[in-house]
Amino acid sequence: MKLDILAFGVHPDDVELGCSGTIMAAAAEGKKVGVVDLTKGELGTRGTAETRLQESAKAAEIMGVLVRENLEMADGFFVHDEAHLRKVITVIRKYQPEIILCNAPEDRHPDHGRSAKLVADAAFLAGLRKIETTDNEILQEKWRPTYVFHYIQDRFIQPSFVIDISAYMSQKIEAVLAYATQFYKPDVNLNEPQTYISSPQFLETVKARAMMLGKRIGVEYAEGFISEKVLGIRSFDAIVKNVT
Repeated sequence: MKLDILAFGVHPDDVELGCSGTIMAAAAEGKKVGVVDLTKGELGTRGTAETRLQESAKAAEIMGVLVRENLEMADGFFVHDEAHLRKVITVIRKYQPEIILCNAPEDRHPDHGRSAKLVADAAFLAGLRKIETTDNEILQEKWRPTYVFHYIQDRFIQPSFVIDISAYMSQKIEAVLAYATQFYKPDVNLNEPQTYISSPQFLETVKARAMMLGKRIGVEYAEGFISEKVLGIRSFDAIVKNVT
């Protein structure tokens, strides 16, 4: 299946926190979108790798993505080497996306930044025909996505551009809350330690970030992205009118 957009996250819930509003907006436009999680999030304080997989499947339904895969890299310990690059190259060539979304180059989790470099490098290398990879024992064709965009997650980074997600903010929170073991849900009582993301205040910061980015372009909610490549537009009509 060829996809328009392939979103990568180190942990199940990274994509939901960073760019799920954009994913849902794209899906509503008829874009084909998939998600790839690099790890099972097995080092997370709360829940288990098995519960995270169940929760990620539920979140995928909420977001309306067509496929979701897990590359089963070691949470916290995967490295930027040939073996891991080849895993990412293989999945990029499998789905042939035009756009890749992935973690920020620098963030609270050290492996977020590490994965940003891993995915961006793999996106380039996937376009080199002399790097051979197979899927189900079939030799893959080379494929290089047009763009790699990094979504902003915990730490604020000045975005290259922002996308209006006002119509999908409530669904974004619903997708985040699919991870019932990770985030605050008043109707779920877990005998688990409290963490940085398990308080009700954390969800308010997710909304506040989206409101702040939305204010930058005169809309209610938005998500921000970083691009290392200069972006071009065909018409000034593509620019959102900022009423602020």
